[in-house]
Amino acid sequence: MSATASLIKKYNVPGPRYTSYPTAVQFDLLEPVSLGSYLQARNSSPRDISLYLHLPFCASLCWYCGCTTVITKKKSAADDYLDYLEKEMKYYAALLHPEHVVKQVHYGGGTPTFLTPEQLSRLGEMLHTYFNIAADAEFGVELDPRTFTREHLTAMMAYGMNRASIGFQDVNEEVQEAIHRIQPMEMVQKCMDILREAGISSINLDVIYGLPMQNRKRFARTLEAIKSLDPDRVAMYSYAHVPWIKPAQKLLEDKQLPDADLKLQLLLDGIAFMEQSGFEHIGMDHFAKPNDELSVALRDRSLQRNFQGYSTMNGLDLYALGMSSISSVGDFYFQNEKELDDWKAAIDSRGNAWVKGLRLTNEDRLRRSVIMQLMCSRSMTFSELQKTWQIDAKVHFRNEIRRLRPLEEDGIVSITEEGIQVHAKGRFFVRNIAMVFDAYMAQHKEKPVFSKTI
Repeated sequence: MSATASLIKKYNVPGPRYTSYPTAVQFDLLEPVSLGSYLQARNSSPRDISLYLHLPFCASLCWYCGCTTVITKKKSAADDYLDYLEKEMKYYAALLHPEHVVKQVHYGGGTPTFLTPEQLSRLGEMLHTYFNIAADAEFGVELDPRTFTREHLTAMMAYGMNRASIGFQDVNEEVQEAIHRIQPMEMVQKCMDILREAGISSINLDVIYGLPMQNRKRFARTLEAIKSLDPDRVAMYSYAHVPWIKPAQKLLEDKQLPDADLKLQLLLDGIAFMEQSGFEHIGMDHFAKPNDELSVALRDRSLQRNFQGYSTMNGLDLYALGMSSISSVGDFYFQNEKELDDWKAAIDSRGNAWVKGLRLTNEDRLRRSVIMQLMCSRSMTFSELQKTWQIDAKVHFRNEIRRLRPLEEDGIVSITEEGIQVHAKGRFFVRNIAMVFDAYMAQHKEKPVFSKTI
């Protein structure tokens, strides 16, 4: 076994993905009135913002899925959902400063292309009615090749869509049958061709390793398929088997799930292939071509992380609409009702659907800053922390520095008088590094909450 493989085995423990800090498991019941007052005060002057819209519908359930979904074949369900999204948009439009600017839009799911082209046109019209969408806004949509058509793309591009993320997962029929998601390579290639012909210049592929029926030979076919599709970015996610959260995943337990050794080898094969194919390893499970914005941001230390993963957008207030979606605005995280009927009832009663969240303490904000620096810039400077937060960082984090020593001995980080530096091999372990600075980790040792870090 290689030294890297040995370290991955050693550090492959449950831990957060840190799309936020504190993480969503810390959220508690919110008092909507006080949050509303905070948001009104925050929007007394113009701000650049980001919008996330959760479109939860899927015609069938993919058995590996960990997302919040509504399974139905009735397109009329989306009409009703759009009625409520419009009510939610009206609420935020009244809350935001009239001169706000939307710099980023993302449609997530579920399956946004479950909606018909006509429904997507209506959604785009609603967005431009209630919000000031910048002409150059980054506008990404998650696509399912099984439902995507040229008409869908035309409807979305008319309102600003300029980026796409394709749910690819695995190219092998045996794996697709096991996870209940059949999409031949020809279908994915057609989706890619339509996007390229229309001028979409930023395309991501989502791939999953650790799925049932995967082995090294089959995963090699998936990697070769990625190369032939020629995306700009690749997200190579570890399958998170969390049946205590997603009971449908129990259906996969008799489908030859890869054991820990095989899953590790699939990861190493994937990383080696991506780097040999000219992609830069951004961190964790993200790869991008050297000229991609993510790669540029990594090099100039402007890379960020939010609920959609790695991003180049810095400092935007994120307003998330739709059931279960999570917003991040200033010192607050707040999440909408997770169940469709509860979300609709809340919108009807008060215009918003906030139910859980938290207000960050000063210590939370300090630790969030440290975690994001280590995950995005792969370094942290004590003097910068002292200047920004008026603390003696080496004293404040003396216990964390002590807990980092084993990672330093394993060549993952260096700790000097100046600060902490994540080494090249540390790209695999940024979640483990971040966990050292997570003040809430001790609360989660009694029951399973997170997937494995690698």
